[in-house]
Amino acid sequence: MTSAELKDGVLLALGSLNANKFRSGLTILGVLIGVWSVIAMTSLIKGLDDSVQESISALGSNILFVSKYPPDTDYEDLTEEQRHRKPITQREADAIRANCPAVAAVSPEDYYFAPGGNVIKYKSRRASNPYVVGVMPDFIRVHKTPLAMGRFISAVDNQNRLKVCVIGDDIVHSLFPDDDPIGKQIRINNYRFLVIGVFEKKDSMFDESDNNKAFIPLETFMKMYPWEEELWLAVSARSAAEIDEAEEQMITALRLLRKVPYDAENDFAIFGQENIREQVGNITSYIYIAMIVISSVGLMVGGVGVMNIMLVSVTERTREIGVRKAIGARRVNIIWQFLIEAMTLSGTGGLLGIGVGVLTAVVIDLLTPLPFGISLFYVSLGFIVAVSVGLIAGIYPAYRAAAVDPIESLRYE
Repeated sequence: MTSAELKDGVLLALGSLNANKFRSGLTILGVLIGVWSVIAMTSLIKGLDDSVQESISALGSNILFVSKYPPDTDYEDLTEEQRHRKPITQREADAIRANCPAVAAVSPEDYYFAPGGNVIKYKSRRASNPYVVGVMPDFIRVHKTPLAMGRFISAVDNQNRLKVCVIGDDIVHSLFPDDDPIGKQIRINNYRFLVIGVFEKKDSMFDESDNNKAFIPLETFMKMYPWEEELWLAVSARSAAEIDEAEEQMITALRLLRKVPYDAENDFAIFGQENIREQVGNITSYIYIAMIVISSVGLMVGGVGVMNIMLVSVTERTREIGVRKAIGARRVNIIWQFLIEAMTLSGTGGLLGIGVGVLTAVVIDLLTPLPFGISLFYVSLGFIVAVSVGLIAGIYPAYRAAAVDPIESLRYE
């Protein structure tokens, strides 16, 4: 195939599109929908994934978490050993502090989820879906979350079980839209608390970000909710380079404390950024698979439409094919002519699908909190797949056109 044949084939296809706008539009609609779904969904998935990865990175590269179960545990399918695991308590936090020199700080944390949701109020105003968290002074050393104003919970606050709290930006805007919250008393689940500090606003895709949390001394928390015994530990290594060493020391210390037999698996979980990233990656993979299945339906319909219109085109241009053969066109020239036309048809649908997909993602980004991120890989893949659909769908019509007898075709009306 020469460049002249390629150019003529594209021009013929565009001419056919222009001459039969409605028919061509219906033909490429399936390809357009398939590519549109790929671009729109991958843009949203990539945007969400980027935001999640950013939120994970914000946790800190030298932070490890300790809990009774790993983050990917199926709580409906626990083993006998998992059901009988002892909870993570203050004893584990003390053991890590005492026996792990590579650890800089340990933050025991406890979360309270009241039936029907926590209630945080100031006068007639009420915070939306807040969380109540019991923490110790080391929380701010581990998470390195900056304060916008006031101070954080101190050892004295914790020891004396004082009813003081540090609140997130969302709670401030709900309760104190035009007022300074420091020194004000708020009600947390019917207990009066004095606001002593406010965290800076934190960008996050998660509803449970620090923005909608109220932090109170852990000892106060335990006095209010004595049945909430199980803790979550956030542990900060002295540096990112020492995180593996810190993890090994923590495993040793916790196995000794919890009397785990030498030949048994850990009855606790230690994980960091990479484990969370892996879990998020697994979820994203399933979403991509679902996206491919959905878009394949549209592309399949588009392929059938392209094949149909190319068969009609072969019938309509039987005399033209005969003339070309009579003046010396070979079978391969006829085949390439119709293949190029089919690929141009589906490629046009692919380009329109890319444009509509990007526009859809932009509109969703403007009208909703969902972010978007254009992936050049999937834009290129969408166009290549669209052209490939045309190539595959055009093979049978092209060979049928090439098989036309020139004598019979010249007499065709």
